[in-house]
Order: sequence, then structure tokens, then C-alpha cells
Amino acid sequence: MIVRRFFGFLSHDIGIDLGTANTLVYVKDKGIVLREPSVVAVYNNTGKVRAVGTEAKKMLGRTPGNIRAVRPMKDGVIADFDITEEMLRYFIGKTSKNSKLVPPRVVIAVPSGITEVERRAVKESAIHAGAREVLLLQEPMAAAIGVGLPIDEPAANMIVDIGGGTTEVAIISLSGVVFARSLRVGGDELDNSIINYLKRVYNLMIGERMAEDIKIALGSAAPLDKELKMEVKGRDALAGLPRTVTITSEEIREALSDGVNAIVDMIKTALERCPPELSADLVDRGMVLAGGGSMIRNLDTYISTATGLPVIVSEDPLSAVANGTGAVLQDLSYWLHESV
Repeated sequence: MIVRRFFGFLSHDIGIDLGTANTLVYVKDKGIVLREPSVVAVYNNTGKVRAVGTEAKKMLGRTPGNIRAVRPMKDGVIADFDITEEMLRYFIGKTSKNSKLVPPRVVIAVPSGITEVERRAVKESAIHAGAREVLLLQEPMAAAIGVGLPIDEPAANMIVDIGGGTTEVAIISLSGVVFARSLRVGGDELDNSIINYLKRVYNLMIGERMAEDIKIALGSAAPLDKELKMEVKGRDALAGLPRTVTITSEEIREALSDGVNAIVDMIKTALERCPPELSADLVDRGMVLAGGGSMIRNLDTYISTATGLPVIVSEDPLSAVANGTGAVLQDLSYWLHESV
């Protein structure tokens, strides 16, 4: 018992929002201490890591032949086991000063729709990267806790978490998930829609970073009071030369429409599967949006019109899942004995 208390004193328990686009790390009693892109740059010939996080993202599309910048997470799950392990080791080491002496206990948020094999891969990666004990927490549950929903009440709480690789929809009551669905459509898919639109309409080739910039600057789900426009630089697909075009928010709304409608359809499915007693709660309570994708202009209005329910965007959507893991860290012993 004394040894365990000593370990607990030295160890910094941490929560990780291991996202497709970004990784956030929450340290118990300190809050979110790290927020970096889920990108790793490695040497092709040796596989040795060159850079992780922000420094590695700057290299996307700009690396020489002997270095490649990769995203080891795809659709919210591990696509490259070894590189994910290196990335986790970097983040754990950066945020847990005593990680070599006393490995931390780690809470990791994962999509609700991942398979048992994928769950095991996440756990093993974290253990190999230096975690002492690992708890996997469903992302929608983490997001619901993180935005402050009263999940322990006998009433419906609906959360929609739109991340980089997946969109998670869940209805939660009495600290349990009544219905959850994971759709592998998120910010990355919306970025790809913009890339494909510009290629199809303008014969203009752009990269992932430019597509993300366009989404942030012009993206919307419903008409804006004042439509926007911006200049976009890329490479002409036919001539192969640099070219600049001017695009509008109406065009980007059209490019994003398929992805946005897929998310709305999944929300409608969740509402159709919801028990009648809980449906009545949602008429008044509505739903809360979290994740980076929820920041698309007028998405809340569009979903509210499609469902007839109140829709609220959380105060800090980018931090919702990480804050949820942090709340779980406060009572980690209880959660470790609960089935996830």
C-alpha cells in the first residue's frame, strides 16, 4: 500500500485525446498541457523518427526524398502501429517528467465503433510507449463529460463529436451509452472533398494543409449573412504550373454538402433508435456539438432545421474529449473497474 501511494505521488496520470488530426494531453491537476498535430516525420531508409507533432506537420508535402511525414492515425484508429507507438512515447515523455521512473496511468479516448483488435492495438501501443496502466474511454462519453453534460441523470443527453477522422453520435443516460454510432467521416474527409472539388472544377491541385485552411476560412453548412471569398494558390493539373484562383463560400458549401449530410443522416438514425421516453427529453434538451468539425459555420443551424431539435455548440469544442479524460482521471480507480 505504501509503495502504491509512493508511485501515485511520483506518477502523473494523463488523459490522451488520440485524434486523427491532433493529439491533446491532459495531465491530472494541471489541465491540457499539450496540443499538437498527430503527424510524425521519419527517415525512409532507417525508419528513425525525425520529428513529431507541430514540427512534423510543417514538413507535410515539403519533405526531401529520404524523409516522409505521415499521419499514423486513420479514421480515429491506428494505421501504423510502430509510428503511433513512437508518437505516444514522445507525447508521454514530454508531459510526464517521471515517466521513466514511474510510468503514468493513461486514459485514452477511442471511437465507439472500433473493433476489439483495434482496441488491443491502442492499448499495446500505449503500454509499449511507457504507460503503466491503460483505460480506453469511448470518445462520445469523454466528450459528454468534457462539455459538462449531466450524464448520471435518468434523462437523455445527446452528444455529437465531429473529429478529424470520425464523427461520434451518442445518447447517454445514467452514465451509460444507450445508443452510439461512429461514422468514419470527419474533418479529413471534408478536406478531401475540397481537394476533389477544386481539382474537378478548376483543374487545380492543392494539398491537405491548404484544404484545411480553406475549410476554416470559407466552410459553412448553411447560407451566410455575407458570403466570403479567398484566393487559393495551387498547381494547374494540366499545365503543371503554379496558378491562383478565387473561390467563394458558396462553392465550398457545395463541396462539403455530401459529408455534412452524411453526419445529419447519422444523427437522424440515432434519434430514430432512441427509446420514446428519452426522445421526449431531447425535445427540450436537444444536442451538444463538440470536436473541430462543429466549428463549421451554421452547422448547428443546419442540424437544428433538419432534426427540429435545439443544437448547441460547446464552449471549447476542440478540448471537449481531452477535458473528459481529465475528469475521469479525478476518479480513475472507479472507471478502471467499470466496463467501457
